[in-house]
Amino acid sequence: MQSLQTLDSKLSQIKLVVFDVDGVLTDGQLYYSESGETIKVFHVRDGVGLKLLSDMGIAVAIVTAKDSPMVAKRINELGIKHYFAGIKDKKEVVTNLAGDLSIPLSQVVFVGDDMVDVPAMLAVGVSICPSDAYEYVCKGVDHVAPIAGGKGVGRYVCDLILKSQNVYHKAYERSMKKEFERNRY
Repeated sequence: MQSLQTLDSKLSQIKLVVFDVDGVLTDGQLYYSESGETIKVFHVRDGVGLKLLSDMGIAVAIVTAKDSPMVAKRINELGIKHYFAGIKDKKEVVTNLAGDLSIPLSQVVFVGDDMVDVPAMLAVGVSICPSDAYEYVCKGVDHVAPIAGGKGVGRYVCDLILKSQNVYHKAYERSMKKEFERNRY
């Protein structure tokens, strides 16, 4: 774990933030309907944070091992352009995306919670996990958020970055304007 001062310094340079879904933007539990459809629950605050990052010029990506129509719908609603589902090698996707966007890996954050995320987390400049991430992950990241997955950890990470880049107040001023809630599809 890094000191908050070191973390803040690194976050001030971030240009791309990559989020896992299950266990980060959701609580990691799988709910099944009678018809066998998997249901996922997202926290509305995370969506606001992701939109704020995008609006402030910070690229946002979602990289998930599962492919779910429900996740695709949520990502579309938020207007996230970089969505990768059914991914087994997250490190490769993150490395390629950063290259395509001409962003050094040192200016990328990866937020994950389990073993499949570790290679990508080790490849980037800053790794963050929710407070309830798998123990091995918690021991190896730069920062453990004080919030559990699915409970607003995405918003917490977004706010850390916005504050470190001195655009937090500007971002929230924009969020109170009518056009913030525009369709982003």
